[in-house]
Amino acid sequence: MKRLIKRALTICLTFWAINLSAQKINDNYMDNGVVSLAGKEGFSFKTQQGDFLFKPYMLVQATASYNYYDDEGLDKAYNQDNVANSGFAIPNAILGFTGKAFGRVTFNLSLNASQSGGALLQQAWFDIAMKEQLRVRVGKFKTPFTHAYLTTLGETLFPVLPTSLTSTVIIPHSLNAVNPCIATGFDLGVQVHGLLSGTWEYQLGIFNGTGINVNTATKTLSDDYHIPSLLYAGRLAYMPKGLMPHSQGNSDNLSDDKMLIALSSSYNVESEKESTNDYRAGIEFAWIKNRWYIGAEAYYMNMKFTERQQISKAYNFLGGYAQIGYFVTPKLQTAFRYDFYNRNGMDTDGYLNMPAVGLNYFFSNYNLKLQAMYQYTARTGHETQLDRDNDDLGLSTHSAVVMLQYSF
Repeated sequence: MKRLIKRALTICLTFWAINLSAQKINDNYMDNGVVSLAGKEGFSFKTQQGDFLFKPYMLVQATASYNYYDDEGLDKAYNQDNVANSGFAIPNAILGFTGKAFGRVTFNLSLNASQSGGALLQQAWFDIAMKEQLRVRVGKFKTPFTHAYLTTLGETLFPVLPTSLTSTVIIPHSLNAVNPCIATGFDLGVQVHGLLSGTWEYQLGIFNGTGINVNTATKTLSDDYHIPSLLYAGRLAYMPKGLMPHSQGNSDNLSDDKMLIALSSSYNVESEKESTNDYRAGIEFAWIKNRWYIGAEAYYMNMKFTERQQISKAYNFLGGYAQIGYFVTPKLQTAFRYDFYNRNGMDTDGYLNMPAVGLNYFFSNYNLKLQAMYQYTARTGHETQLDRDNDDLGLSTHSAVVMLQYSF
């Protein structure tokens, strides 16, 4: 019996090399969008032949936030307070694993315990490499749109994404089921992508268009265009200094010199009674130079009601931001962002401008990151007081967030 146990243990140890500190992750397409693995050492499993690699990871974020709202939209008769949506929160509690198999397949799956419903499954995909220039990804993953979302979640400059991406538009119709936001985020679909000559990255995909909250097939044919009512998306990025890391600043790497310029476009074709056909386009710029990070992007959305809505007018929206980060010490990063958004549409005067400042401190030896930010929401150039009041409806005038993050 002892010989059998000893032989079984020997076989297992021969088959699995458990590497606690020496396995480097060097496949760029193992990027999980949550924590960076590029060039890092950590806990992983691999076969002795090297044809299979399994890497678990985790990200937990805890926040304390304060939000102050103007009197517009508050009903004092119901004792609605100017201070709301404040206190402590867990925006993300992600546990996942990534890996590669047989030199051609990479895979990733992650669960976000801070979410519910379909969003509990944050990602689930596998990526097949025909060659470096031609890969196919299938499952649930980030749609190819906007630098802000494509950045690794744990390496963003601010703890909160730009409001111009995440806030729904305002339209002069009482159809609350319609109002979309500019971001497309995570979705289910298939994507063809690859890296050409080490400098050009392309992504072409078809997705459900229902976002992170839906994991089932619910779509039909478009009544307007007679094609599947899906999200059709594409992105082309030029990286003249080589592959750009999906980071907005990392204290472990203060000697990079990478640049990215990208164009993206998508069309979300719908066919439901209370829905719209939405065209989106964006342009991105990002540059990491030693201790500096500079990023800027602008995005446009055309929103047109389906024919059954019998609303002929289309609405156009424009938003964007510019941000800059600098490591004043190897551990302390300062941040500034200017965010703008004509949430009422380009045909209506006025827009939101939302400056924000922040500080990030990296406890590198412990995989801890502390972030703090303050954002002010201002309104400029509106023709009427009603337009001015509607533009920031549901948005806080003053917002402060402190976030502590742990990852491995």
